Amino acid sequence: MVFQSAMNSLNPVLTIEEQFYDVLRTHTDITRAQARERAAELLKLVDISPDRLSAYPHQCSGGMRQRIVIAICLALNPKLLIMDEPTTALDVVVQREILQRIDLLRKQLGFAVLFITHDLDEAIAMSDRVVVLSAGPGTRPLGEFRIDLPRPRDVAEVRMLPRFAELHAQIWSVLRDEVLKGYAQQLTKVVP
Repeated sequence: MVFQSAMNSLNPVLTIEEQFYDVLRTHTDITRAQARERAAELLKLVDISPDRLSAYPHQCSGGMRQRIVIAICLALNPKLLIMDEPTTALDVVVQREILQRIDLLRKQLGFAVLFITHDLDEAIAMSDRVVVLSAGPGTRPLGEFRIDLPRPRDVAEVRMLPRFAELHAQIWSVLRDEVLKGYAQQLTKVVP
């Protein structure tokens, strides 16, 4: 799983290499040398030089840390990668790079992505299907929308398509109703 903040996922006192090794030795019977080789291979997949294996997380930029977490998550060849707001703390240029890299890796390695986000534009650009969930407790699906836009997709580019505007309006109408219900519930708790 790729969380919002890579710094919360990475151990600040372990090198990047040690963090790969920790994951790989826990779940496989790989040697340290094999783990280093696998880690170097995975870092290359996310456009990071294997020289960074000896670095600590604080020595890497926010975008690099997020890509390192993605690489670590790919170490065990998952069929599903769960990503919870993976670009929230990043600037728009780095967000775009990471989303494009995820899409490329998804195609190249054949895994599915469960992308959790509050950014509707990003959801439409990244997804083949968007599911709107109710606010908890008792979360349930409120609507499911097939995203039938051409690929590859970029958030800035798809915003200009008429179909994007249609999808956005349909999904937002469901979201808006849920948000308004949530506000109403909050007001009844505050005002007796």
